[in-house]
Amino acid sequence: MVVASGSPTWEHLANMRMLPFTFRAVEEPELGAKWQAVFEEKWPHYKAWFLREGEAARPSYATSVRMLRAHMPELVPAYEHIVELGGGGDLAARMLSLYKPPPYLAACSQGVWRRDGVPMLVRNYDYAPSRFEGVIWSTRLLDKRVIGMSDCLWGLLDGMNDDGLAASLTFGGRRVLGDGFGIPIVMRYLLETCSTVDDARATLTRLPYSLSHNLTLVDGSGAVLTAYLSPDREPIFREFPAATNHQGIVEWPEQARATRTIEREQTIIRLLDDGAIDADGFVEAFLRAPLFSTSYANGFGTLYTAAYRPSVRTARFVWPARSWELGFDLFEEGEHTEVLAEPTFATSAG
Repeated sequence: MVVASGSPTWEHLANMRMLPFTFRAVEEPELGAKWQAVFEEKWPHYKAWFLREGEAARPSYATSVRMLRAHMPELVPAYEHIVELGGGGDLAARMLSLYKPPPYLAACSQGVWRRDGVPMLVRNYDYAPSRFEGVIWSTRLLDKRVIGMSDCLWGLLDGMNDDGLAASLTFGGRRVLGDGFGIPIVMRYLLETCSTVDDARATLTRLPYSLSHNLTLVDGSGAVLTAYLSPDREPIFREFPAATNHQGIVEWPEQARATRTIEREQTIIRLLDDGAIDADGFVEAFLRAPLFSTSYANGFGTLYTAAYRPSVRTARFVWPARSWELGFDLFEEGEHTEVLAEPTFATSAG
């Protein structure tokens, strides 16, 4: 168990709003009845989200399938299977393609630890609890086993495959929109089809994106890549072990100030350069400000910390007083209810 120093005291808790949220770990190699139950639970939310700009703003089924076949053909059989599980409706099929979805913003921080010879990708996911699934899936949709945190029902926010590739995403801090895929399906595609950082780089070079995002990847050899993805320009690749919510430079100053993106990136780099910090200390730092945020009402409070170690096949999900380890060799289904605490006076990023 990891317990962060600086966790709220009882006096602090008196001024906090408590937000209980239940995380689930579910194993279903080929998605079936378990996935169908999650779909039925979450579909009303996703239907409202998909239609929030009007149905005409979203691509047709024909366009969505054509783009999926053109750019991610390996996923098409799994896509057709989940559309059938979801009832085969037009709206669900269009939404599940994740081609040109409505835009959505999150904050998030991520960094790669490599000092002790066991590479580890650590990330905070910062978002609104009301719009978060909280399901950790263990699946085998194609040839690889994949463990990851779900989004958009079959996409991923972060994850790892059994070939030793781990990846996570952050919002890229740019407002431009384009004709491309939502990042959760890109994450799923990478982990289903790629084995190394070099494989992922080649794949990311050819895909179209709907919004700007940063992906940080590490494989079992310790190779690292951060990819700055945008709808309106070629991907920018850096062998850089950290990403927050800008792409080298700040292009959206208001968002950058609200989320403290520069401060968070600098904090991660200092931690990686600090010889007194070990791997556990690096993870623990993600449980404290400025990396940890309590701004849930504003849509970017920290919901969980994930630590992926692809060379030893484990994924650890961490909160201030709880740690939950899962892996390919031992994946136990279960639930954890975390009480997210937000200051009652909060109006900006924590």
